Formats: sequence, C-alpha cells, structure tokens
Amino acid sequence: MKYFGLIWAGLWRKKARTIFTMLSIVVAFLLFGLLQGINQGFNQAVQNLNLDRLYVSAKSDMTDGLPIAYLERIKAVPGVRAVSYWSYFGGYYQNSNNALPAFATDAEQLFKVYREIKVNPEYIEAMQRTRTGALVSDQLAKQYGWKVGDRIPVGTSIWTNKEGSNTWYFDIVGTFDLSAFGAGFPSFYLNHAYFKEAAAFGDGVVHYYLVGLDKPTLATQVSKQIDTMFENSSYETRTQTESALFQMQMKQIGDINFIANAIVGAVLFTLLFLTANTMMQSVRERTSELAVLKTLGFSDTKVLALVLVEALLLCVFAAAMGLFLASLVFPALKPIFGDFKMPLVVVGFGAGMALVLALVSGLPPAWRARQLNIVDALAGR
Repeated sequence: MKYFGLIWAGLWRKKARTIFTMLSIVVAFLLFGLLQGINQGFNQAVQNLNLDRLYVSAKSDMTDGLPIAYLERIKAVPGVRAVSYWSYFGGYYQNSNNALPAFATDAEQLFKVYREIKVNPEYIEAMQRTRTGALVSDQLAKQYGWKVGDRIPVGTSIWTNKEGSNTWYFDIVGTFDLSAFGAGFPSFYLNHAYFKEAAAFGDGVVHYYLVGLDKPTLATQVSKQIDTMFENSSYETRTQTESALFQMQMKQIGDINFIANAIVGAVLFTLLFLTANTMMQSVRERTSELAVLKTLGFSDTKVLALVLVEALLLCVFAAAMGLFLASLVFPALKPIFGDFKMPLVVVGFGAGMALVLALVSGLPPAWRARQLNIVDALAGR
C-alpha cells in the first residue's frame, strides 16, 4: 500500500496507548471467541442429537424413578424399535474428586437404541455372562488406565449394597467408542440385574427409559401414546426427544445463549468507547500534521481514508489475534465442554464485529480530520 508507512507511523505515534488499546481489543475478542464458540458448540450439539430417540422419566421428577414393569408396555407401543433404561448409579473411583457417570442398564438393548456407539459384540456377550461386569467408554479407560479384565472398586455416597458397604467391585469386560458424539459423554455401564439384586434399597426402579423409534417422524405420536398410557397412574411419565431433554437440562444450568450474548455485548460496548477515545485523541494530537498533509496536496477524502484505515488496522489486527488465541484455548477446554472447535461462523461474525467497531470508532475522528481547516489548524485554533 502506497501510504502504509504513513498510516503505521500514525498508529504508533503513542506506543504505550496503542499497545494497551490493542491488548484491550485482543482480550475482548478472546472472550468473544470463547463464549460464542462454546455457545455455538452447544447449539450444534443440540442439532446433532438423534431425533428417533425418546427419553421417558417420571413426570414429577427424574429422581422419583419409574417401575421396571413399564418396560414391556413401552416395547409394545407401535413404532418403537428398541427400549432400554438407565438407573443412575454415579459413584467415584479412588476418591470423590473422580466422579463416574455410571448407569445400571441392559447393555444389549442399550446399544440397539444407541446405534451410533461402536462396541465389539463379544463385549456385549461378556457383559451378559458376567454378573459384576462393566462396560466403559474408551475415554474413561484411557483416563484411568483401565483395561479388559481389571477389577475396580467404585465408591458411592448413594447406593449402599446389602453387605452394608458403599464400595462396589466391577469387572471390566469391554470398552466402547463414543466418537460419533464428538468428544462423547464418558460412560460407565453396569448390569441392572446385579444392581437390583445387590442394592440395599431402591426396588430396581429406573430413572430413564430410552426408546428407539422406527422413524423420527413418529416421535410426537409415540411420546403422546406413552404418556397417555400411564396417565393417572401412580407413576405418570414425561416423554421427550433427546434434543428437548438436553435443552431442558441446559436451561436448568442457565440460558447459555443469553449469558454469552450479554457478557460479549457489555464488553464490546465498553470497547467501542475505549477505541473511539483513542482515535479521537490521536487525531487531536496530530491536527497540525494533518494540516501539513493537506497543504502538500492531500485531498480531504484522502485524509479521511488515512485515519479510517488506521482504525481498521488497529481493530482488525487485534481482533484477529484475539480470535486466534481463542482457537488455541479450545483444546484445553475439551475435558469440560467436549470436543468443541472454533466454529467458522464465530470467526466470520467476529471479523464483522471488528469492522463495525473500526468504522464506528474511526469515522467521527476521520470526518473531523476531513473537515479540518488548514489555516486554523496551523495556527493552533
């Protein structure tokens, strides 16, 4: 660019001010990239959830549970392909900080409902043969160094067994691959029959029935039929699609979309004033220099363009750095949020925000420079 040197010199006329302004923009867009990236990741996760899967829980509260006797009745509903269930076991490995997402289930039927999960059929057979068997996700096996054949203790603060102990022992009979779900949800599955037999209380209730459908279009019809079937019973049901359940759970945590947008909006609004103030000060300090440029033949429009490009260079470069740093941070968040990556839509939106920020903060001082009167400026008026 012909006048790049001139623009660069104007940008770094006050080095400390430029550095601190750039750092503010970098931090703002780092925050923008992280929050919006996570928000978009959650939205993408909801969109990727299977529409031919239903979750049936107690209408009052999931923790109330449902009778195991409901299984055969749900299986008989037209349009149902497979049914399994989860009873939340929870627990931890070695110490309470190592919480386990453990569920008692019928593994054979569970993997018919979750057809995306990759599991060796031999492991399912081993699970059926082994009363104390457990199937664990690859992620958990890697995390704790478990392998097939290991016998591991699992502590729990909920389910005392009939021996009066809060420590249960399970034999790992196989692993399964959850890569179809991105990072997947690390899971530990034990035999529900063993859980029901060995638990000191609970009567074998299940917390969720997992229903696989023949076609996604049957979701509404089957949901209504299941809930109607158990209406006015001692254990009424609430049947939801996988995406509806996920969204409900997210709302219990908080409105992620609103929180992300509110924080980013507040930061960018503050940043707008900071950047605009920086540009106004920069132009005010260079009034005589800009007048000299006009004296040398620079047109009003060219002077306006120089100041505007300076604002664009400041904002766009710093915003790009912030978004780049955000993309580097995402892999470190994998244990918390899963395998989220910086969505391209966030990068594009961030670039657009940087352009808007540059134009809004740079246009007033650029217009002031354009309207500058040479005689008054040189006279210091």
